[in-house]
Amino acid sequence: MAVRFTVLSSGSTGNGLVVQNGEVKLLIDVGFSAKKMEALMQERDVAASELDAILVTHEHSDHIKGLGALARKYDLPVYANEKTWEELDRQIGEIAESNKRVMETGTMQDFGTLKVESFGISHDAAEPVGYCFYEGEQKLSLATDLGYMSSKVKEKITDSDALILETNHDIEMLRMGNYPWNIKRRILGDSGHLSNDAAGEALGDVLTGKTKSVYMAHLSRDHNMLDLARLTLNNLLEDRGISLESSKLKLKDTYHDRSTRWDSTGEE
Repeated sequence: MAVRFTVLSSGSTGNGLVVQNGEVKLLIDVGFSAKKMEALMQERDVAASELDAILVTHEHSDHIKGLGALARKYDLPVYANEKTWEELDRQIGEIAESNKRVMETGTMQDFGTLKVESFGISHDAAEPVGYCFYEGEQKLSLATDLGYMSSKVKEKITDSDALILETNHDIEMLRMGNYPWNIKRRILGDSGHLSNDAAGEALGDVLTGKTKSVYMAHLSRDHNMLDLARLTLNNLLEDRGISLESSKLKLKDTYHDRSTRWDSTGEE
């Protein structure tokens, strides 16, 4: 079996990711209303009633807007670490105690044969995490909403078959943009968001011959463009002797308003 996935949406307006194997369907983050999330899943023939659980990366609204409503409607277990739960309890309404599952940062949770490991990231939230999903030797990693790429994060996401990586902003576009300076400083800081340049430098450190696809995620609508992110990553990788044209690696898009096609870490 392979790890199959579709990025339902990625960006400051809302985030969601479906990960599945032959047995289990997981939803990571619920960044829109329950109704909107159901519609995004239907684009990829996933019914919310088929979900086995919801995993949460952190408590910012673009990741949990519809969490409470969706979890209550379908009686779904929700996994998050203790500090994130403290914030969720104040934001998402009542969740059945039996569905409030604590998954502490750095631990592994089994969902049938699909194994999920969380890892800590640097962002201005209570205790934000990324996730790695394993099916046998196959690996999908999710690393968005992080101000910088630490050596520990690099260690976790290295050797992924597929990687969903934040390419939030172009530094110069952000600096020249209309945001107030305090917001620019937050985005540029170590607890903010990853720039195209930082993502490209990190990729040069974590890519192996195993990696087939890298999804450029959480792009700013005001301070980035997919073509610019692609060009920056391509140039930085070429500086490290990694040519996209001569390798099997592909840079792939994510969107604010629609889902990506199903992809897989390996042969299905």
